[in-house]
Amino acid sequence: MCGIVGYVGPGSTLEVLLGGLKRLEYRGYDSAGISVIDSEAGLQTRKRAGKLSVLVDDLDQAPIKDAHIGIGHTRWATHGAPTDGNAHPHLGGEHLKLSLIHNGIIENFAELKAELISQGVKFQSETDSEVAAHLVAGEYLKSNDLSAAFRAVVKRLEGAFTLLCIHEDHPDLVLAARRNSPLVIGLGENENFLGSDVAAFVAHTKRAVSVGQDQIVELRQNSVLVTSFDGDPVELSEFKIDWDASAASKGGWPSFMAKEIADQPQAVGDTLMGRLASDGSVKLSEFAGIDALSQVDRITIVACGTAAYAGEVAKYAIEKWAKLPVSVELAHEFRYRDPIITENTLIIAISQSGETMDTLMATRYAKERGAKVLAICNTQGATLAREADATIYTHAGPEVAVASTKAFTAQITAGQLVALALASLRGSMPQAELNELGQELLKLPRAVKEVLDSVGRMKELGKELSDAKSILFLGRNVGYPIALEGALKLKELAYIHAEGFAAGELKHGPIALIEEGQPVIVIVPAKNTPGSLQPKVISNIQEIKARGAKVIAIAEAGDTEVANYADEVFFVPQTHPFMAAQLSVLPLQIFAMELATAKGLDVDQPRNLAKSVTVE
Repeated sequence: MCGIVGYVGPGSTLEVLLGGLKRLEYRGYDSAGISVIDSEAGLQTRKRAGKLSVLVDDLDQAPIKDAHIGIGHTRWATHGAPTDGNAHPHLGGEHLKLSLIHNGIIENFAELKAELISQGVKFQSETDSEVAAHLVAGEYLKSNDLSAAFRAVVKRLEGAFTLLCIHEDHPDLVLAARRNSPLVIGLGENENFLGSDVAAFVAHTKRAVSVGQDQIVELRQNSVLVTSFDGDPVELSEFKIDWDASAASKGGWPSFMAKEIADQPQAVGDTLMGRLASDGSVKLSEFAGIDALSQVDRITIVACGTAAYAGEVAKYAIEKWAKLPVSVELAHEFRYRDPIITENTLIIAISQSGETMDTLMATRYAKERGAKVLAICNTQGATLAREADATIYTHAGPEVAVASTKAFTAQITAGQLVALALASLRGSMPQAELNELGQELLKLPRAVKEVLDSVGRMKELGKELSDAKSILFLGRNVGYPIALEGALKLKELAYIHAEGFAAGELKHGPIALIEEGQPVIVIVPAKNTPGSLQPKVISNIQEIKARGAKVIAIAEAGDTEVANYADEVFFVPQTHPFMAAQLSVLPLQIFAMELATAKGLDVDQPRNLAKSVTVE
């Protein structure tokens, strides 16, 4: 959600802040603002509702003086509408010398606001964030110690927050605090940075430090001090950012989504790199971080949205290969129904950002009850990665478009690696068979590229169906979560009704939706595999065709039977039935992107959505 940038150093603060906010646009936002402190002009603040370009235009028309310290923010509205007044930063104190930005939700803001109003404080916004600004200003007035005032206030706040604060009296200091919301430090030469993720400062430094739970940062040009909320010093643990700013640019593509779809052969390959030998044998060194893994007797996968669908695909592979029972739980429901968890339960938590609040809270709940946690994550230094017992990084690179594409295929691939590794550890399948499966995985990057090189007809179909009011998706086995993901992509990007069904459920209700001309996309299972469900899905196609549906099928190359019944067939290369998931989702991504583009919609930043949902 909200993007946050902080800077202290000799460079152009305006350039750092606006550049950082530009790279954080993918997080989703509806207003933007900055504050800087100049030795002569003092604290200067400018904020505007709308896109970052609105703020930039405002600054071009009425410039403010550049400085060497400042904070910047892109807001995703929670408390209060997206207006200029509710945009961040918020100013605090009678003389408005303090500026503060906030990501998250302050749950006890109402009682704190009532306390401040009783003291005569006047509020300029509807936000919970302005409460924190006035509280810090008030404490500072009492103590004349900005760090102590900040510390006293954050200890009173409840909920999830990242706060950054500067004050005109201290033109060399940015204060920051974190609870249940992401914050990263960038370490530069004679300059230092803060950001809600490393994209905020990756153009300036590759050295980063993740800020832990309930920690405070005092950032100066040549020093960084991190302490607990109680003031105890915290040792910094530095990591190196393994991508550069160019990886987060479009690189000539019309949208970030188009670029990230095209990145998928490399994303899948990088997820496999170093984990599969040429003979197909798998080695996950990450497993070393989990004690007594061989004693695990059940697995629960927790995730939200697209990541949950990746978990559903992983479930098939883990149960089939490792012979372990697996449940897939929506993270936001998991801890509210008293789930059965023991010390022999393995939680697999999947999150692209590693900051999804629902998933974090679910894993914390499970760990408190003795479960082991394995994270599948794409973001270095993420909270989920730090709190899990072990983490499998997908190495897919930055995903800027809000709707996930390459992170999804990388997550599925990581889940299949986990399934192979668990099967090898447990001896649940002959090693030779596992190696054959590993060799199939090694072929995936080339197969992904082959699909992406042949999607011309799916692009055309997206444009042809841009006036459709509803599109349905059917699938069985791993095709079912792919149908759900295909429907989600259309909802996210095109704002039309789209729904995915398990094809076997068709006669139990959904067939009532079929009428003349209704578009239905069907993911057809491979034909020549033991126990294939292909004949049953062909029967489904015949049923809906008889009722007037327009059927677009995604099928395995060589399945000539499908063409006898579907209006359109898109073929993907032959592979293992489980690995067909990574291939059959690709034309659905293309279809959704092209349909939304034909409607004139922004496929990178769909309305009402944020890339990382960092509040419950």
